[in-house]
Amino acid sequence: MFLRGPWGSARFTVEIADSIGERARGLMHRESLPKSHGMLFIYPRPSVVSFWMKNTLIPLDMVFLDPRGVVRHVHHMAVPGDRTPIPGGKDILVVLEINGGLARALGISPGSEMRHPAFGSGAAWPCT
Repeated sequence: MFLRGPWGSARFTVEIADSIGERARGLMHRESLPKSHGMLFIYPRPSVVSFWMKNTLIPLDMVFLDPRGVVRHVHHMAVPGDRTPIPGGKDILVVLEINGGLARALGISPGSEMRHPAFGSGAAWPCT
């Protein structure tokens, strides 16, 4: 999976969470995450999504994307164990979780684009 923007581009190896159970479990109970890895939460349809950090042991950045694969919101440095809801906004189809601080370090921000088959033919950056 790739991300690009005015800041450049980045490639991540991701685990896919596309079932209710996988999305509920997410990255809970993990003690580490390699730098260029993450988890991609894929929903069946665009909706309002919200995350929390219950049972999550490492700080995470959450990148919320619309149905075209465009970043709408980035939540930086979610606090491990915090049960406060982290809203991503409405019309979100995909959420990428990566190590806390990495989105800011790379420059990932609203308007950045993701390349992944989950976005289909209407993607801002289609797979070829």
